[in-house]
Amino acid sequence: MKSWLKTNAAHIVDELNGPATDEELLALEQQLNLTLPQEYKSFLKIHNGQDRDSEGLIDTEELLSTERVLEEWTVWKDLLDNGDFDDSQSDPDEGVKDDWWNPKWIPITYDGSGNHYCLDLDPAPGGTSGQIIRMWHDSGERELLADSFAEWIEDYTDQWEEGVYMYSEDWGGIINKEEADE
Repeated sequence: MKSWLKTNAAHIVDELNGPATDEELLALEQQLNLTLPQEYKSFLKIHNGQDRDSEGLIDTEELLSTERVLEEWTVWKDLLDNGDFDDSQSDPDEGVKDDWWNPKWIPITYDGSGNHYCLDLDPAPGGTSGQIIRMWHDSGERELLADSFAEWIEDYTDQWEEGVYMYSEDWGGIINKEEADE
């Protein structure tokens, strides 16, 4: 991962945070009232997300730190608790619950407009706890992307090496070449 970044977007390497501490991870789990998948915690122990004002590492999105995960999760939890989604309908893939938002969907990226890649710790039948889903703030589509965080991040970084992604100053980070051409 770092090798590709150093070659294609060296400044983003400098924008990665240092490792999350055991205390930060425990505090996040306690505040979310759940246990995060070990593979995700291990990843955060290498890099606890990015600086908030960094260019996007994941499809031009900020890779969230433990602090930012809690901030974004809290925004959604407050909206849920206030009934903002009572009349909302989603269109989930098989294995994803038919919710607009679920408190066990843990945002791991943020695009600046309310959209996230999320760890789904409350899947529907046929799903896998810890699967990665795409959650849009203004669309009911809930796409299942991978069965685990490890599978998702490996697939993403493999696509870097395969030339599917590129760094784009215009787009503010790493983006799929096809999307950059649109």
